[in-house]
Amino acid sequence: MPSRRLDLPLAISVGDPAGIGPEIIGKAWEARKREKLPPFFAIGDVGCFAPHWNGPVVKIDNPADSFAHFDSALPVIEVHSCISVKPGEPDLDGAHCAYQALEMAIGFARAGSAAALVTGPVSKTQLYAVGFTHPGQTEFIAERCGVSKNNAVMMLAGPDLRVVPMTTHIPLASVASKLDGRLIRQRLRATAKGLQRNFGIEKPRLAVAGFNPHAGESGNMGREEIDIFGPAIAQIRSEGFDVVGPLSADTMFHAEARSHYDAALCAYHDQALIPLKTLYFHDAVNITLGLPVVRTSPDHGTAFGIAGQNIAMPDSMIAAIKMAEMAALNRQAADAA
Repeated sequence: MPSRRLDLPLAISVGDPAGIGPEIIGKAWEARKREKLPPFFAIGDVGCFAPHWNGPVVKIDNPADSFAHFDSALPVIEVHSCISVKPGEPDLDGAHCAYQALEMAIGFARAGSAAALVTGPVSKTQLYAVGFTHPGQTEFIAERCGVSKNNAVMMLAGPDLRVVPMTTHIPLASVASKLDGRLIRQRLRATAKGLQRNFGIEKPRLAVAGFNPHAGESGNMGREEIDIFGPAIAQIRSEGFDVVGPLSADTMFHAEARSHYDAALCAYHDQALIPLKTLYFHDAVNITLGLPVVRTSPDHGTAFGIAGQNIAMPDSMIAAIKMAEMAALNRQAADAA
């Protein structure tokens, strides 16, 4: 539990209302006292909660109203009526709700009406059908905040492991062509600065995973580590950052190895997410570094297959709320200093 508290509530976009977003937000509210959560409000359709969760909901008009109602009901700011949406049956109404909720949540965070933004899980397939054109919520938020997509870094975090995939949602066959010195340097700088600003780590320690088996084994299994990774890491070290690598990825994630770094940067999506989700499948958090606002998200999808069955676990949503509060408080402290 943080010793300080936020002056503003957190904004949580509901995500796709046919998924488990409404359920895990409601269950997080139920756990507010046990988990010592800060006040938050949801953004979506008030009616979308009842099919998933039978707790109390109150419609509010602005974020500040959250404080007056948070102890007795989940505060919700309504954006789009989609009461007909059924759990597990995504449709265009639900996609419009998710899209508008995300847009409004970003607006509240940017305007200083919310301390941080927590995003519920969405279906990109449904969003694309209503005009969404970005690879994911991270890229959309970055654009709305005026940040280059290369400077908005996706970090996945668990209790004692933080990972950053240097390339994200692209085919494995395309990874080698995307990895260049400029991208690696951008990711390293953004990660180091993000750890300082969001996590309060004054001198972050970064570890870089190699691209090839055994980190290329001195060029015998590929030269990316020698020709691309090595020079980029040397440049970042010359700027004063603590970076080691490229390291063999298969020996980076056991407990002893994890104690020597604050974040691991990996060449591609699965290299980063497999160890993270193996260790922290239910309570990992997605946090975006490099933004002018704090943004976190549960590290899972809409789970349409279990929506409406009251079996979704809220652990990752609770962890995302806690991490959003922590990051917002650390930013406040850094700004004050």
